[in-house]
Amino acid sequence: MGAFPADSVGLVTPRKIVIDQALALDCGRTLPQHELVIETYGTLNAKASNAILICHALSGDHHAAGYSSETDKKPGWWDNCIGPGKPIDTNRFFVVSLNNLGGCRGSTGPSTINAETGEPWGPDFPLLTVRDWVRSQALLADQLGIRQWAAVVGGSLGGMQVMQWTIDLPDRIRNAIVIAAAPKISAQNIAFNEIARQAILSDPEFHGGRFYNHDVIPSRGLKLARMLGHITYLSDAAMRAKFGRELKAATPSFNYDVEFEVESYLRHQGQAFVDRFDANTYLIMTKALDYFDPAREFGDDLSTAFRQAKAKFLVVAFTSDWRFSPARSREIVKSLVSAGRDVSYALIDSQLGHDDFLMPLPQYHRVLSSYLARITEEET
Repeated sequence: MGAFPADSVGLVTPRKIVIDQALALDCGRTLPQHELVIETYGTLNAKASNAILICHALSGDHHAAGYSSETDKKPGWWDNCIGPGKPIDTNRFFVVSLNNLGGCRGSTGPSTINAETGEPWGPDFPLLTVRDWVRSQALLADQLGIRQWAAVVGGSLGGMQVMQWTIDLPDRIRNAIVIAAAPKISAQNIAFNEIARQAILSDPEFHGGRFYNHDVIPSRGLKLARMLGHITYLSDAAMRAKFGRELKAATPSFNYDVEFEVESYLRHQGQAFVDRFDANTYLIMTKALDYFDPAREFGDDLSTAFRQAKAKFLVVAFTSDWRFSPARSREIVKSLVSAGRDVSYALIDSQLGHDDFLMPLPQYHRVLSSYLARITEEET
């Protein structure tokens, strides 16, 4: 593709970090060791005080910025936000992005080999929680020589990891940037996740999660799960503007083939997801999302939970997001204020829906840039 853009981190190479320390999980099981795939951008300063951790959402991974090869046409999933002069400025910060435990892009998970059996973990891989991810990420920080993050940043499920960091490891995070998240998901959202899981579990090619041994993929179930999920990431206004009720042909065909533009779009998105994601990982990620409820162990009082935190907070919501609506972000803010925490809140005018947290919206980027610039000023 020629030279990379001037504001790109350029060509990036992932690294695999081996965590030899045992990791006790909320489910009661213990992983004696695990591996995490990461990418890093920028330079860690002498005091190791300029590090930012990026926590990915349900279908994310370590490749958040830059290009994987000289011919790569598509940069990382948050490239518009990470790089020289961008909101998460790699001229100032050392940025760490990882593929979480249980993922399917090289970190230890269902599709990797279980050393005890010599076969893929599959359904034997333990179910995980957001707290498990934070523990794993803390071990990663230890490996990288990072005692305290300048900031932990995440959108959606990533934002939930950010909140858990502030509660569980308050001395290891100075700033928390929580984007398009919720203090716990609603019954409606659990229902969406359950339908997606049932689509996968009922696929004949799932084979109880051992489809690797049969050299097949439960593509129909995974495709349906992604199609359903994608609907929840887009606003009604965005779908109406993008697709309306447009037919692909001049007149109805009176069959069950693709007729409407939105049908074509969803099928394309579903198939693209099948080509890059693992069904067992999808099940694990959605269950972690369902389980997240940091207030539970504090008498169901989120304010009490946040009293453990020492970080400063930026909470960002989007007007068109109905999956994790601005009202859910205001719940977080209200609890933080009640807990006496330092919190800033930004409501971004948007059209797309939940996925706007990934978009280069000028107002959104200004908010992030301003907040992160303040972190740099405090450092100096």
